[in-house]
Amino acid sequence: MAVYIDGENLSIEDVYEVSRNHEKVELAGVCEEKVERSRKVVEKKLEEDEDVYGINTGFGDLANVKIEREKTEELQKNLIRSHASGVGESLDEDVVRATILLRANTLAKGYSGVRLKVIEHLIEMLNRGVHPVIPCQGSVGASGDLAPLAHMSLVLMGEGEAFYEGERLSGGEALDRAGLDPVELKAKEGLALVNGTQVMTAIGAIALHDGKRLLKAAQIASAMSLEALKGTDAVFDSRIHEIRPHPGQIECAKNLRKITSDSEIIESHKDCEKVQDPYTLRCMPQVYGATKDALGYVEKILEIEMNSANDNPLVFPDGDVISGGNFHGQPIALALDFFASAVAEIGDISERTTDKLMYEEESGLPKFLTEEEGLNSGFMIAQYTAASLVSENKVLSHPASVDSIPTSAGQEDHVSMGSISARQAKEVFENVENVVAIELMSAAQGLEYHDRTPGKGVKEAYENVREYVEPLEKDRSLNRDIKEIKELIKSGEIIERVEKVVGELD
Repeated sequence: MAVYIDGENLSIEDVYEVSRNHEKVELAGVCEEKVERSRKVVEKKLEEDEDVYGINTGFGDLANVKIEREKTEELQKNLIRSHASGVGESLDEDVVRATILLRANTLAKGYSGVRLKVIEHLIEMLNRGVHPVIPCQGSVGASGDLAPLAHMSLVLMGEGEAFYEGERLSGGEALDRAGLDPVELKAKEGLALVNGTQVMTAIGAIALHDGKRLLKAAQIASAMSLEALKGTDAVFDSRIHEIRPHPGQIECAKNLRKITSDSEIIESHKDCEKVQDPYTLRCMPQVYGATKDALGYVEKILEIEMNSANDNPLVFPDGDVISGGNFHGQPIALALDFFASAVAEIGDISERTTDKLMYEEESGLPKFLTEEEGLNSGFMIAQYTAASLVSENKVLSHPASVDSIPTSAGQEDHVSMGSISARQAKEVFENVENVVAIELMSAAQGLEYHDRTPGKGVKEAYENVREYVEPLEKDRSLNRDIKEIKELIKSGEIIERVEKVVGELD
């Protein structure tokens, strides 16, 4: 089985399979004619010696500088070398793989003027495991992700650095060991490789895939907390949500009804004196539902971008070569800033629910979920950690897209900062994974003090947590426990286990 790219139909799931599971990639046959036709337009412009940006001119503010025909190949090499000026830690392997995949898919649309050979080499780098070293900082998000994509392209030329079979090598050595030759870039090809939004989109696509999983895990954690805190499931009643018909809210209420179904704990206190639960318990469908709808919007934007021609200039079948601004990352920047805020809200409600479990007066549970309070601190500092991460997310959720700083001597006078939006979104997501892991642990501990059976989904989740983390009877370092439960979330195991007993969660 392989993922076929044709510039039109790549999905978030395809990106995940290639980036994480190393699924093989193949170029769909329908692309060959489109790519070759586009290339012929570029070659004709060269023959006619017509001034065309990026083919026989300089770049950015140097667009008015004419380049002699015999130097057009050197121009492309110089572009890649000069633009490979990124700094910072290397992007993770999955992001690098997603970036290569997305760039190959864009070129396969047939509007970039590259030879088929360039796309095929990108695909072979993926299939043979040649992963360029790409620094994470240096892009302002227009003209796309220039610096990081240049580091990717250096390796295609046999320069730069790459990882191959666990070793960090020169780009040339990595290609050689993989049985690949460097590509001699022709006119327009260097620019076609670096002019696009693939890095920010790659980070966003992977974060979105993982974010949808995290949202399900958070609902499971919240249902566990609700039972540990003796909250009511009346707030999940479908009638409430049908008269405020936001799709995500309706779906999350349905999920929570499933997870808590057949709960002896909830049934035992239906006629208690408490009138209402705090918002963290009462408004779960509304909060998680809003995040679900936000993620749906982000997915739509990312999948449009993944299958778009977003370099410059664009080469059309009728022979026109048009300079435009499809490289501008504003749609992605705004969407990923939205993603960061929406996922941060998962952390906000999760941490507040964890906090409720710490108060004996509110929860009816031992203070800090430990019986020998004072001698033991229990989950006190685990909640501090969650609070710290939530507070950090307040800074990281500041939208990068509201900023712009001119580049290229003012020629590029409005930029998106989309790569910063993407990196912030990823950090927010990783923080929230830990916050939800802490809630899962705390809620499981809270359930230790109930002698009735929780709902079917809650019971299964509790048992899954207990396979990795023992009940806290005396103080111990919880660092390892948090890591274990975070991995349980990342793997999706806890979701699969719950879905086996309650059915698929929306």
